[in-house]
Formats: sequence, C-alpha cells, structure tokens
Amino acid sequence: MYGFSDRRFTPEIKVLLAAAVLFLSALLCRSSLSDSVEQQTRSQLLRLQMLLLLSSLMLIGSMYIWKRLNFLLSQGCLWQVSVLFFLVMAHLSFFTLLFLVSEEPHPIAMVAYTCLGSWVLLVFFLFIFSIVEQCHKLIRNRLATGPTAAVSGSNRTVLLALAVTLALTVIGLYNGARPPAVVRVQITVDKLPSSLNNLRLALLSDIHLGPTVGRNKLERVVRMVNELQPDIVAIVGDLTDSQVVNLQTASEPLRELKTKLGTYFVTGNHEYYTVDVSNWFSYLKMLNVQPLHNTNVRIGPVERSDEWLCLAGVDDVEAHLLRYPGHGMNLERALDGCGPDRAIILLAHQPTAAKKALQMRPDISLILSGHTHGGQIFPFTIAAYLFNPYFSGLYKVGERNFVYVTPGTVYYGIPMRIASRAEITEITLKSPS
Repeated sequence: MYGFSDRRFTPEIKVLLAAAVLFLSALLCRSSLSDSVEQQTRSQLLRLQMLLLLSSLMLIGSMYIWKRLNFLLSQGCLWQVSVLFFLVMAHLSFFTLLFLVSEEPHPIAMVAYTCLGSWVLLVFFLFIFSIVEQCHKLIRNRLATGPTAAVSGSNRTVLLALAVTLALTVIGLYNGARPPAVVRVQITVDKLPSSLNNLRLALLSDIHLGPTVGRNKLERVVRMVNELQPDIVAIVGDLTDSQVVNLQTASEPLRELKTKLGTYFVTGNHEYYTVDVSNWFSYLKMLNVQPLHNTNVRIGPVERSDEWLCLAGVDDVEAHLLRYPGHGMNLERALDGCGPDRAIILLAHQPTAAKKALQMRPDISLILSGHTHGGQIFPFTIAAYLFNPYFSGLYKVGERNFVYVTPGTVYYGIPMRIASRAEITEITLKSPS
C-alpha cells in the first residue's frame, strides 16, 4: 500500500485526492446525516466543506502560478513575498463570508476578492498563452529561443499573461465600481388587459449584499430605481450572501423603494447558502418587500377587479438539492388560481427554472430571471453561456412566450465586471390589443 505521502503522487494529485475527500464528506453530510443533525448545523457544515473544497481546487492553480513565475521568484525575496501574499489573499477570499460581513465592505475582503479575480485571470491566460506558444513551436517546428537570450519564449508568455491580467484587473475594477446601466425593454405580454398597458416594472437581481457589497451600493441602486418611478419592483434572487444579523443595516435602504403596486422578491441559490431564509422573509416584509414563496399576487387597477395579471414567484431550484425544509420550486402551487386565460409573469431566479416552467406551463407569458451575471468576468462568461439555457437579455420562446435574463444589478464577491455590465432593467409591458 502506498501512503498519502508517497513520492509517486505529485502535489497536484494529492490536492485532488484531498478535494475528493471533502466532496465525498459533503455528500455524506447531505445524505447520511440529514435526519440526525439539525438543518442549520448541517447547512453550516456543508458550507464550510464547500469553502474548503474550493480552496483545495484553487491550490492546484496556485501551484501552477508559482511554477510559471519561477524565473521572477528567483530574482529575490521581494518577488516571493509579493506572490505569496497575492496567493494567500486569493485563498482567503471565500472565508471572508464567515468573518468579515457588515454594513460596508471590509478592506481585507475587498483586497482578497480583488486578488481572487486577478488569480482567475492569471491562471486562464498563463494556460492559454502556454498552449498558443506550444502550438506555435509545433507549427514552426522549432524550440524556444536559445539560452543566451535575455528573456526566453516561455518567460515572454508569462510576462504577457501578467500584463494582460493587470490591465484587465484595472478595467474590471473600474467597470465594477460604475453605477448599473438602465436598460429599457418593451415586451408585448399575451392576454395583458388593456388597462395594464404600459405597466412599468423595474427588474433587479444578484445584488449580493456581503463581503464586498454594502449599504452604499444598495442606496445607489434604490435611488436609481426611484428615479424611474416604476409601478412594480421585482427582485429575482441572490439579494444577500449572509444572515440578517450581519446585514440588517446594509439592507435597510430597501425600505425606501417607491412603487405604486409593490415590491416583490423570490429566492436565489445564495439565499439558501445563508441558512437564514425564514429570517430574511420576515425582515423583508418589515422593509415592505413581499416574498413570493411559491405563491402569486394579482396586479391590476382597483376599480376594475376583473382585469388583472398574475405575478407569481417560485423558490430557487437549489432549495431541493440543499434539502431546505419547506422550500423548493413548486410551480403548481405558485400558479394556483392563475388560469391559461390570464397574463402570467413568473419570477424565477435561474434560467434552468425558466425553461422547466415553460415546459410545464406553456401559457406563461413572461419569465424574469437572473443568476448568470452575464458571466461577470471573463472567462466565467464562457461557462455561464454554455451551462444556462438563457444567458442574458430577451428571448422569445414560442409564439407568445418571453424570457428576460438580467446580468445582475451589482456583482458577486469579485468587485469586477469584464465583458459584462451591471444593469437595472425597466420593462414596459404592452398589451397585444
């Protein structure tokens, strides 16, 4: 038998084995311990395991960075300390969720998540440029520049990756700090009563109050929404990344949202990661934000009780996976009383839920989703595009069905936006008649 410290295992293999152990323990936590441990303890244990799993997987990338920067590390202690600090801060980023969440972002959290964003960019471009270099060598049928050169071909690709990473980090931080763009969209809603023609809805999503998003950013969003004077505000999930006790003051500006027909909210996957959904529901009601927990409301003029549209909301699909008691997407319950003769607007955080809902109820007129962030930063854009049935913007599905996916109102964790832009969407509903 070979021990875990056997030299036949490379450091990368050892890290993968450790990550596999953490992953299996998380599965065990979700299954075998589900009945013997209370929900909050089990969820907190799962959250810690997932943070350790992510950090373990990141360790492979960090070792790759260290090896590729070897020629710089040999230049002196300053380079070694700088690179080590960069890597340690990137690894600490996720753990700030546990310790550094308050009314405004903590400087350590901002630095850590900025390092994480740069870490993602650097790993990606080191890898891509290395592949391009190898392909170039094969095509040209020659090796890198000889040892007498001041900078080898391999070192040039490393320096190029560092330069691109630095440039994109600056651009990303600048875009991340900008106010969200106001995007105006008109959508013809099948069966919408003429009395509701030109109804205006402000769509928000993925605000992610937490380590790097605080009260100031939310106040700016609320001011911008109020300037639009919407009839309805819809928040389609991922409002928060921590418990109410940590973010009560930060979320207080939601009370200042001004609408004619109400502000409504549905859960995203991150609400369930907080293990505090019930407290959030109670607190949001105090802020005049109505959670739609697999339920619906009738939206229409008071003087015409027979002319209304059905505004429904479903829980996020991951509630089932996390075994959160009393939660999970239940479309049948959410649309109770909303027949095919009515205009139906559904709030569902993930585009996968939107696709599932249309398969179950093809009479839904419009589904509003978020979750993808429009990729937020490249190269996450590629994954977000490939793994979601709807990526960003307006989609016509069938003859009378629409899905709109917002790229998010702020950002998650990493305070950057690259190849995407945060937005507040003003949707004007048009009657077909």
